[in-house]
Amino acid sequence: MQNLFANLPNSLPAELTTVLAESAHIRIERIVSTGNSSPAGYWYDQDEHEWVVLLTGEASLRFEEGETLIMKPGDAVLIPAHRRHRVDSTALDQPTVWLAVFYSS
Repeated sequence: MQNLFANLPNSLPAELTTVLAESAHIRIERIVSTGNSSPAGYWYDQDEHEWVVLLTGEASLRFEEGETLIMKPGDAVLIPAHRRHRVDSTALDQPTVWLAVFYSS
């Protein structure tokens, strides 16, 4: 058994990603951020679709075409493969915990 909120760090130099389960077609990750963001000018451009839900904290997720989502606990979004996006910010006062499901069609 795992608890997604166990052993959350208070400070990290970079996001902490833990693979919870995976197969040839799907990968489920817990991602923990503590005020982290994507490097300046960097855009994620993934071969897989990503469904992500924010469990704790807060985050600003921006898409290359200009849309910005301010995510709070319980907010979820499906990011199609190759839709370029970045994390502009995450909460500074508490860990931000994401659950991300990556899959191919």
